[in-house]
Amino acid sequence: MPHFILTGTPGAGKTSIIEALSARGRVVVREAATDIITERQAKGEDRPWLAADFIDEIVAVQRNRRLTTRGGPQFHDRSVICTLALCRHLGREPPHALTAEIDALKRSGTFASVALFIDNLGFVEPTPVRRISFAEALTFEAMHKAAYAEHGFQIHQIDRGALDDRVGQVIEFTRSA
Repeated sequence: MPHFILTGTPGAGKTSIIEALSARGRVVVREAATDIITERQAKGEDRPWLAADFIDEIVAVQRNRRLTTRGGPQFHDRSVICTLALCRHLGREPPHALTAEIDALKRSGTFASVALFIDNLGFVEPTPVRRISFAEALTFEAMHKAAYAEHGFQIHQIDRGALDDRVGQVIEFTRSA
């Protein structure tokens, strides 16, 4: 049974959709980067995404979550392909751990070949974790689409709308996959 990746622009509502899917009894895997940023900021690190080990830590957490979450189908809030887009957005060369995990993910056949791309909301609400303008978010969005296409994924757009409508779009698409 394939698992599904939800991706898209920062602030597009992925986490809200994941939480709604969880509330409806679906198996979900939460985003690693946001958790890592939150933990590091709580320890006094203002911009953890600038740390040399940030990408490697995301990869390790994503891998652990991918390998230890049971049940399915699963809905993942981002994936290692998103981490590749983040790496590029930060202007970094992908570390070996990232490229190795991408290869492992592709060999595993764990995920459906279609990534569910959550349409942006037309704005980005800044938070301590999300410090990106809407213009930057749109560039980052394009990087995500390019990274997924580069690795053989198709994109299925989840349109803007009320949360229940978006969750319905996700569920409807995954029923037929």
